[in-house]
Amino acid sequence: MDQSARLAPHYSRFRVSERLLLTGHSHQAWPDVALAGQIDAFLDAARDADDKWAGAFKTADRVRDGLRRFLGDPHAELALGASTHDLVLRFLSALDLRRRPRLVTSDGEFHTLRRQLARLAEEGVEVTVVPARPAGTLAARLAAALDGGTAAVLVSAVLYEDARIVPHLDALAAACLRHGTELLVDAYHALGVVPFTTAGIEQAWVVGGGYKYLQLGEGNCFLRLPDHADRLRPVITGWFSEFAELAGERLPGGTVGYPVGAPRWAGATYDPTSHYRAARVFDFFAEQGLTPGFLRAVSLRQVGLLAARFDALDVPPHVACRDRSGRPEDFGGFLALRSPYAGRLRAALAARGVQADSRGDRLRLGPAPYLSDEQLGRAVELLGEELHDLVRTTGRRP
Repeated sequence: MDQSARLAPHYSRFRVSERLLLTGHSHQAWPDVALAGQIDAFLDAARDADDKWAGAFKTADRVRDGLRRFLGDPHAELALGASTHDLVLRFLSALDLRRRPRLVTSDGEFHTLRRQLARLAEEGVEVTVVPARPAGTLAARLAAALDGGTAAVLVSAVLYEDARIVPHLDALAAACLRHGTELLVDAYHALGVVPFTTAGIEQAWVVGGGYKYLQLGEGNCFLRLPDHADRLRPVITGWFSEFAELAGERLPGGTVGYPVGAPRWAGATYDPTSHYRAARVFDFFAEQGLTPGFLRAVSLRQVGLLAARFDALDVPPHVACRDRSGRPEDFGGFLALRSPYAGRLRAALAARGVQADSRGDRLRLGPAPYLSDEQLGRAVELLGEELHDLVRTTGRRP
C-alpha cells in the first residue's frame, strides 16, 4: 500500500494532496500537529510568563530525545541552536587556530561552511579545499591532506548538490584521531532519509537540523558533542551557559568559566516555539512508525521511481542527465539532474505548479513520504514536457 494514503491527511494545512511539492530535500511539509505545538508554546508563556523556561527546557530535552533516535546515538550529548551556522561558529571559536592554523574541507559543502570558511581564509586562516568528487574517495583524500597543523576537518555525510553519500567517514575519523585533529560531520542531508550512526566516528562532532527531512521547521538544529568536548572553551559563548548560576560562574583571575556538557555550548535567549513544534512532530513520527529504516525504504522507492520515469523520457544528455554510477543506496533523499538549463527548468516547473529547486547546473527533485506515486509521476511528466521543448528549441547542443 502506498504510504501516502495513510499520511497525507495528517498534512492538511500544507495541502500536500493538492500540490506537487518536490522540495522534500529542502523543506518538507509539517504535519498538522506542528500547529498544536506552536499553540502549546504560546499557552505556556501566557500562563507562566518569565517562569516559562522550566517548561521550555523540558521541551528541548524531548527534542534531544527525538534527534538521538535519528542519530543512532541514544546517549548523545546535544547542544541546540537556531541554525547550524550558530553552532559551527561556536565550534570554530573553540579551536586553537594559533597553534593549528589550518582547516581542511571539500568544495561540496553547503554554504554554511563554504561562505564562513572562505571569509576566515581572507583573514589568514589556512583553508585547504579538497575536490568533493568522486565522493567514494573523498574521505581518503581528506585524510591524506591532514598534517600536524590541521585543527579540524569539516565534511558532509551526504553532499547537498547531488545527494551522493560520502562513505568511509570512520576511516577519516581514525586519521583525525591520530593527528589530534577535530572532525565535524554535517549530517543535515542524512537525518530522516539516510540511516545515520555515530558508531565508528564517536570522537566526531556532528551538526545538523530538522528543517528538511525531519519536518521540524526552522530553529531546530544541533551539535552532537564528543566525549572530549569539555576540554574546549568556545570563544563565542552566551549567557545561557551560566543559566544555572545567574550570578555568573567565575574562575580565579576573572577567567570566564564554563559548565560541562551541552550548556557549555549554549547561546543566549532564544524562541522556544520551534522546540514545542518539534516535540509534537517527533511524537507524530513515533505514532506513525516513521523510523529511520522505514523512511529510508520509502525514499529509495520514491527516488527510484523518479529516476525510472526520467529515464523513460529519453532526453539527450546535453539537455539533462543524471548520475547513473553506483547503486541507489549510494545516494540520499533526492534526484539530482544535471542540466545547463537547471534554473530555467526550475522556473518553468514552478509555473506549472511543481515546486523543485536548483543549485548551479543541478535541478533537484525531492520526494517526501506523504506524496503519492501518481503525484511523482505527474511531476516528471510535466518536467518531460519542458525538457522536450528545450530539445526542440536548442538543437543538439546547448
